Amino acid sequence: MIRTGLMLRRLIAAGITAVAAAATALVATAGPAAAATTPGIDVSNYQGAINWTSVRNSGIQFAFIKATEGTSYKDPQFNANYVNSYNAGVIRGAYHFARPNISSGAAQANYLASNGGAWSADSRTLPAALDLEGNPYAGGYCYGLSTTGMRNWVQDFLNTYRARTSRYAVIYTTTSWWNQCTGSWTGPWANHPLWLARWASTPGTLPAGAPFYSFWQYTATGAVSGISGNVDRNYWNGDRTRLIALANNG
Repeated sequence: MIRTGLMLRRLIAAGITAVAAAATALVATAGPAAAATTPGIDVSNYQGAINWTSVRNSGIQFAFIKATEGTSYKDPQFNANYVNSYNAGVIRGAYHFARPNISSGAAQANYLASNGGAWSADSRTLPAALDLEGNPYAGGYCYGLSTTGMRNWVQDFLNTYRARTSRYAVIYTTTSWWNQCTGSWTGPWANHPLWLARWASTPGTLPAGAPFYSFWQYTATGAVSGISGNVDRNYWNGDRTRLIALANNG
């Protein structure tokens, strides 16, 4: 979702190729074949000023909004987007762009939680998402970490975010990045909702061990009333009632 190195990300995503039994309270959703799909978007400073009333009136029901990156960057549009989306009736969640090669998972989870990415039980706030994708900066596709090192970093982030907020973070990733950079790690999927990135007509193969996706980012070139230019479009793998249940940890 980062816009620095957008072409790199598109090239990566282009090569990427949904149930479960009783869903947990945190990833509750129907099986992909039977699920309703609820439309949403994700945004950052890249979209500029957004008319959230127009967004909601166009049928968009949820949005993930960039909050932070690393331990020093807060998206300049985050505060306005987070408040205005909520006031327009959009179910909102924050997301953090991971930089695993510059500081610990714990440090970045704390930075997110202290800069707008915490959680509140208000029927309209989702647990935050950890954005894990190919490194658009120097340092290698997997940020210079071994698969064990990456697993440890991600677990450190997830544990710290849960300690700060009581919630299991959503994980945004591609199948190819996850399998390569974590060594096809299956550990998080028992509790952490998968937000799959695959710009295609079908979700395709899921990351190793994931029984289903909860969110699916299916295009980076969507159009939505109230937003100028392209915007990432997403589906929630269920209906609005189940999305509110996820927001409320129920």
